[in-house]
Formats: sequence, C-alpha cells, structure tokens
Amino acid sequence: MTVSVTTSDGHKGVADPEQESSKRSLWIVLWIFPGFFGLFGVVFVLLLRVIPPPRPDVGPEYITAYFEAHHTSILFGLGLLCLVFGGHAIANGFVTYHMKRMSSGPTFAYAYMGGLAIGTLPGMLLVAVCWGAAAMRPERDPRIVSMLYDLGMLSFNGSLGCFATAYLAFAVAILVDKNEIFPKWLAYLTIWQLVTEVIATQMWLHQSGPFAWNGSIAFWLAVFVFGVWLNCQFLALKKATDNQLAGTRPPD
Repeated sequence: MTVSVTTSDGHKGVADPEQESSKRSLWIVLWIFPGFFGLFGVVFVLLLRVIPPPRPDVGPEYITAYFEAHHTSILFGLGLLCLVFGGHAIANGFVTYHMKRMSSGPTFAYAYMGGLAIGTLPGMLLVAVCWGAAAMRPERDPRIVSMLYDLGMLSFNGSLGCFATAYLAFAVAILVDKNEIFPKWLAYLTIWQLVTEVIATQMWLHQSGPFAWNGSIAFWLAVFVFGVWLNCQFLALKKATDNQLAGTRPPD
C-alpha cells in the first residue's frame, strides 16, 4: 500500500510503509557519483592520457611514437574503463531519480537520461577503444593509427548533440519546477554547459590554436565549466537527498 505525501518543504512523493525509514540506499548511490567521476579522472588523465589532449597538428610518425611510448598505460586504462563504465549509468540515473520528483514531470528526466546514455558511448567509450586498438598493434600502418587517433579525440571532444540535449532538458526542468528539488542557479550554470558544447564545434575546423581539440577555448574552457558544474550538481544532489522524506519515492 502506498500513499501520496508532501514534505514540510513542499516536496511530493509516494510513501511506502514497507520501506525502511532510513535512506541508506540513496546515500550509497549518491557517493557512487563522485567515486565514478574520480575513477574517470584517473583513467583519462593518468592512464589513457586523453587529458590533457595531445596535439592534433602532428603527423603519423609522432602519433605512432606516442602510442608506443604509452602502450601499457593506454591498454590498462581501457581495461579499467570497461570495468567501471557502468558507473556513469548509476550516476546519471540518480540525477534522473531526483528529476522525477520535480513538478515538471518525468519527460525532462527521461530526456536527460537518454541524451547522456547515448552521448556517453562516443564521448567516453569510443575514444578508449580507438586508442586501445591503436596501442594494441603498434605495427599497424601509421595512417591507420593516425585515423584511430583522430577518431578517438574527435569523438571524445566533439560528440556534442546528445550532451547538449541532456543539458537543455536539465536546465528547463529546473526552471519550470515548483517543488524546488534543485536550485535555480544550477539551471543557469547548466546553460553554460550548452555554450561550451556550441563552442566546441569549432574543433572540427581547426588543428591548432584556441579552437582546436586541445585549445584554450574549445577544450580548457569547457573542462573548467564542466568541473564547476559537476561539483555543483553533486552538492545539489546531496541537498536534494537530505531534503527527501525517508520512506518516499518519486511518483510514477
């Protein structure tokens, strides 16, 4: 038996008398969020060496030597990513869970979840697979290795549309929500995520300078905004979890 309830701060949900009063499962999932993105940083910075991005304006000889020099760490990073890759679904699913508590309805929540689920494949997994394939057989034709190098980096930095859709859904959902699950300022910060996605389209046209895939505007500005946004999103998730009445869940 379930009944609809409203918390003291106006947040709505469905009370389940059979559910434990504690929110232990919510807290476990909440801390998976920073745990996954911490592992993401280890894989992409220390092992795959995708961040900081290597140069796009280089020839096959440089690229082949790069993969030979980092052969072991790239393959180890790919293997580790394949093990922890599903953490991204848990992290984004937790955001979706709280979005369904909004008065804006579940459509924006599903748009956010779907956009990131699709965008994560080229934006996270494809670069690792491309670089792993390039590092696995260093005797390949240097032109093929160069293609894998370009394909990986352009997919990682240039797969824009799905992420832009997810960010737009998240921002609009917060702005129209009346339950105040997330603060309005987080929506405006999310809009800056959209701006960086638009700017990043220039990396398809430039192999050097601020708009290249390793440029100060197309990449480093986006990294800075994403880092600030991700930390703010986690803090907002923590507060939303704090405010949720124990024994409730989002309405179906």
